Parts: sequence; C-alpha cells; structure tokens
Amino acid sequence: MRRTQNLEQIVSERTSDLQEANEEIQRFAYIVSHDLRSPLVNIMGFTAELEAWRDDALSRIQSLRDSGGGVAGDEEIQEDEGELAGEFTEAIQFIKSSITKMDRLINAVLKLSREGRREFHPETIKMSELLDVVISTVAHQTAETGTTITVRDLPQVNSDRLALDQVFSNLVDNALKYLKDGVPGEIEISAQETPLQIVFEVKDNGRGIDGKDHERIFDLFRRAGQQDRPGEGIGLAHVRTLVRRLGGRMDVKSELGEGSTFIVALPKYWRTRSERSAA
Repeated sequence: MRRTQNLEQIVSERTSDLQEANEEIQRFAYIVSHDLRSPLVNIMGFTAELEAWRDDALSRIQSLRDSGGGVAGDEEIQEDEGELAGEFTEAIQFIKSSITKMDRLINAVLKLSREGRREFHPETIKMSELLDVVISTVAHQTAETGTTITVRDLPQVNSDRLALDQVFSNLVDNALKYLKDGVPGEIEISAQETPLQIVFEVKDNGRGIDGKDHERIFDLFRRAGQQDRPGEGIGLAHVRTLVRRLGGRMDVKSELGEGSTFIVALPKYWRTRSERSAA
C-alpha cells in the first residue's frame, strides 16, 4: 500500500512539473505567434499594393499602345511586356501562397496556446460511448474508403472529456487519412488496465511509419513520409501535449507499410493540480 502511495506521489509531482513547463511553453508560443502576425499583416498589405502597381503599369502601357504613343507594333516590346507581366504575377502568387501558409501556421500555434491554457475538468467517462460519438463523426469517410472500425470493450476513465475527444478524434482521423491505397482500412481500438493506468491502443493497417520518424511525427510542424495529404503537422504534437497534461504518455509502434499502433496510457484517476494541492 505504501509503495503504491509513494508511486502516486512521484507521478503527481512529475505531472505537476510537466504542466508548469507546458504552461511556460504555451505562454511563449502565444507571444511569438502574436508578434509574428504584425509583420505578416504588413507583408499582405504591401503585396496588395504591388498588385495594384502592376495592374496600373500594364494598363498605362496598353493605353499608350492603343493611342499610338510609340510602342504600338513593336513585337519585341510586346513580348518583353508579356514576360514581365507573367513573372510579376508568378512572384506575387508565390508571396501570397507563403503568406497563406504562414497565417495557417500562426493560427495553429495560437490554437495550441489557447488549448494549453484551458482548465481541465475531470469526470468519469465511459470510453465506449465517447468512441461511438467519435466514430459517428467520420461515418462518411469510413463508408467512402470501405474502412472497418472495431471498438473492443473499453473501461471507464476519470479524465477531461473534451481533451479525450480531441485525442481519439485526431488518432482515428489520422488512421483514415493515411490508409494504404487499394487496401480496405481496418482500425481497432482496445485497452488494457494496470493497477494505476489504462493503456489504450489505436491500431490500423495503413501506410505505417519509418522507425527513424517515430519521434519526428510528434514534433510541431514536422511530418513524415509521403506528403500527399492536407495538414500542417500539428495534430500529433497537439495530441501528445494533451495526453501529457492529463498525466499520461503517448507512443507509437509502427513499420513502414505495416500499419501503426498509437499507445495512449492514462491514469485511472486523474486529478487537476488544484485537487492534488488540496489533498
């Protein structure tokens, strides 16, 4: 009994330290992303001005040609004009594309920052019911891809409902996103209990992940493998952050071409920092 209590105390203290570190990171992320938005707005404004100047310059050249102002009939000038207009347009499109991507990344950082500051509220959650809701939201994708999702008997857990919904929604969505071409998808969600934890597994028969990328996929804005699916590389980073805030851990077992198994180990009875302090 004493050994169990000591283990719970160690887990509690480490969870508290980790939460404090995460909160500091979230504050830093908010400040950085907020400061990045200001110059981005300026770049967007100047790009709009460049487009206006381009249109005005081309319009003036066309007016001169129409009025016979010395450029009409000069094929070389017309060719240079067309080439210049094309390069100008291509450059502006490249800038605008980069701005759009940068804006998405900043929004992603802000989203993570806001989520990191949200106060969790532990409650008893019937995981089978929670997964039923998660699966119902992807019914169209499963039908479209011919994917079968099997949910084994899952125990109850004391945790934050919204956080767990985000965790498992992301993992199921990820499994559906990275199916193997031409192979019907199979996703299985199961769990095992230990004295202090419940270890969930989300297993699929998809593309799999190269061993050298097992940690990379949890890094913010880092993605692995063939990049032919939409995404900014924040999903798994966000999920692991949530799991750690819930006092748990997250890992992956996978081989390229052999599917993946994401492991989420959560404490059976998780308490907020204020509850631990009052205990």
